[in-house]
Amino acid sequence: MKIYLGSDHRGFHLKQQVFAYLAKHGYEVEDVGDNVLDPNDDFPEFAQAAALKVLGSDDKDPRAILLCGGGQGMAMAANRFHGIRASVIWDAYEAKMTRNDNDSNVLCLPARVLEEDDKAWQGILETWLSTPFATAARFKRRNAQIDEL
Repeated sequence: MKIYLGSDHRGFHLKQQVFAYLAKHGYEVEDVGDNVLDPNDDFPEFAQAAALKVLGSDDKDPRAILLCGGGQGMAMAANRFHGIRASVIWDAYEAKMTRNDNDSNVLCLPARVLEEDDKAWQGILETWLSTPFATAARFKRRNAQIDEL
């Protein structure tokens, strides 16, 4: 599984921690930016970079993790791309459900909620990365409906 990692200035420090955690645990990770802490950067640029990487990847299960202050902006920007299913997640239960039911391929993390709680974001990552899509007919049908919008 290839993971593309991006953040704006608000998620920059947590992104560095997430990158180190994923690399330590053997995941193939590519940072799509921002590469320096820039208080004037804007999240749509990094959401687009990650979405395009996921959509253009030859990997069988490419995914992205995006971080900003609340996660919502990243999710809104990433979900503009056909084939992206980005979810804002704040706990391991929601991480499981968004993978199981929705086959989420982009995880959006709210840095201001999670940056001081290593156990929480690590649990979210492990759950989201290890939970397979259930492939139930109703879940496939709903994802197809999303793609038709």
